[in-house]
Amino acid sequence: MKRIGIIGGIGPESTVDYYKRIIGAFQEHGIESAYPEIIIYSANLAELMLILETGNRSKLADWLVEKVESLFRAGAEFAVIGSNTPHVVYDEVRLRSPIPMLSIIEETCNKTLAFGLKKPGLMGTKFTMESDFFTKPFREQGISVVLPDKKDQELIHNRLFSEIELGIIKDSTREELLLVVKRMIDMHSIDSLILGCTELPLILTRDEYGIPFLNTTAIHAESIVKYCIG
Repeated sequence: MKRIGIIGGIGPESTVDYYKRIIGAFQEHGIESAYPEIIIYSANLAELMLILETGNRSKLADWLVEKVESLFRAGAEFAVIGSNTPHVVYDEVRLRSPIPMLSIIEETCNKTLAFGLKKPGLMGTKFTMESDFFTKPFREQGISVVLPDKKDQELIHNRLFSEIELGIIKDSTREELLLVVKRMIDMHSIDSLILGCTELPLILTRDEYGIPFLNTTAIHAESIVKYCIG
């Protein structure tokens, strides 16, 4: 088995979810007696947010590469970024990484293709929704990703960083988010929803309105386990 390296802490709640899902996936594969070795670099979320707000992609790439190199020195044999938003500079980080990396976006795109979905909606941070780094791989595969309107994007981003990232889960917020999904179904006929922030599965825990909710954390974790096993 390959030793797993995770850049976590962005945010802490989803990093815990990653760990639990990886262990659970090993059990599902019938490997209860051989748990994986996992090295987690719990990064500073506040530092990440400051860099993102400046829009300095070069600095963000340097920041992430430093973490990957630390994981490598600690013995990791491959690495993942346990968050969607930092993938805005994933291509550069992967090129500079001393070890192989698995992209949460590429793995989610592959799963969308496998399900035969053609028009998923996307929820995430404003950085994810405002940039094309997430939607581009889908577009190249002929999949049209639908975004919420600007007002709903602000709502989602605000709830993520004022509540969900902090482990605050409110029924009222869940209902707000589900209303956004309903609007996307009514206005754009989306056939699925990508939970494009690793905190969103903590509050949107099941499929709704008869469409699948694609949990990017779960998809990434399953890919990590498959790569780890080899």
